[in-house]
Amino acid sequence: MPSSSSRLRRTSKAVKQPPADPVPAPISGHEPGQIPSNLEEVDALFASAGLERSRRSQSAGVARRARFQDKTPEELRPQLPATRTAANGVQWIPVPQWDRLPWLWHGFSTRRGGLSSCYAPEGAPGELNLGLTAEDERENVLGNRRLLAEAVSGDADTPLIMVRQIHSSVLVSVLAVAGNAAPGRPCKGDGLMTDRPGILLGVQTADCTPVLVADRKTRAVAAFHAGWRGTVKRIVENGIGRMRLEFGSRPEDLVAAIGPGIGPCCYQVGEELLSEFESQFAYGRELFHEVYDSDPVRTKYPMLFLTQRAPGHSPIGPSLHLDVAEANRRQLLDAGLRPGSIRVIGGCTSCHRELFFSHRGSGGRAGRMLSVIGRAK
Repeated sequence: MPSSSSRLRRTSKAVKQPPADPVPAPISGHEPGQIPSNLEEVDALFASAGLERSRRSQSAGVARRARFQDKTPEELRPQLPATRTAANGVQWIPVPQWDRLPWLWHGFSTRRGGLSSCYAPEGAPGELNLGLTAEDERENVLGNRRLLAEAVSGDADTPLIMVRQIHSSVLVSVLAVAGNAAPGRPCKGDGLMTDRPGILLGVQTADCTPVLVADRKTRAVAAFHAGWRGTVKRIVENGIGRMRLEFGSRPEDLVAAIGPGIGPCCYQVGEELLSEFESQFAYGRELFHEVYDSDPVRTKYPMLFLTQRAPGHSPIGPSLHLDVAEANRRQLLDAGLRPGSIRVIGGCTSCHRELFFSHRGSGGRAGRMLSVIGRAK
């Protein structure tokens, strides 16, 4: 009988050991296990194993917001539009290119030439507040609306149809008018459209952007109140689609005018609006600018304004500004309008408070302007 030691020896001989891993050939000038010092040798090492080193243009790390092109408020400030003064003293803004359409009533109001005095300096002429605000008398506002209707249409009794604005994308189609006013209480919404002659559609603004649209063939017209909320909800783009459905409008037959609103020079917003627009529009980031304070003292003596705070925690630095007029111009293009058919009137309601009412510029105490459009009888 074999001894236990001989049985152990025979068993150990029967077990085969796994083959050892092949040792890659050392790179020239380096011992095995030594890390090469240059990228060419690293690439050669990866290639020997059938791999390729990552060639990303940027190193991995915490994602940071891409830088915008730096601007100053002066560089972004829209130019003031030309105004027209009616026989009744109302100063308003027409679209010069639309004078070739004699059937079209239209205009953007200013604050000049009315009956209201609550927002004007003491002793100043009356102003054209067109909104039923808490500070103004109702009779003054209704009288101002008649003055504007007369300036635009030639008749103070021209019916003016409005909606109760709610910063939405809700659109209202005006089918008929009873007497000199729409029946019942105003509908809620931020867009109006009609193909009926003899009436004016109007939207109120005091910083938001008004957009007027007319169809040269069917003679349908529309007015949109486009604040940032309505803009991000695509009120103008949806409105063009609605005109196509209801009136058979073709985008190539439409003309549009983007009226005065708060400009990118003054419309400072937070990062949350950047996220809102980026989530809805492929070009969302292009609507924003980083704006630096153009204070001449800070520009001349920047060292006086340095702080020891960590980056991003100092009040000194660029602020994020939104261009709402450009956002609506892009929507009109996406809806199929030709670039030459879109007019941006210009003017910043916050910068040019001598001409416009501005809710933000006046700390919330401001009158309202009206942007009106209609089809003549």
